[in-house]
Amino acid sequence: MDYLWDTPSDVTLRLANRLKSIRKRKKITQKQLAGRSNVSYATLRKFEKTGRISLESFVKLTMELGVIQEVNDLFTEPVYSSIDEVLNER
Repeated sequence: MDYLWDTPSDVTLRLANRLKSIRKRKKITQKQLAGRSNVSYATLRKFEKTGRISLESFVKLTMELGVIQEVNDLFTEPVYSSIDEVLNER
């Protein structure tokens, strides 16, 4: 998939759809996940429809769904665009 032309909304909606899929695979309702994660039901519903949510609430959902390690692993391996970036890191 080519993400070159994605907007921030495209990315957040894709993340919302992935978490929704995980929630459904685990057979957890929105109300159950909201209660377990301490994220309001309205916030969770809005997130699954629009992709909009605070970072803290997003992290709470990933923790409850058991995928927090994937979030923790973000940006752990540097991706360099140029040799200058490699040299500047040292």
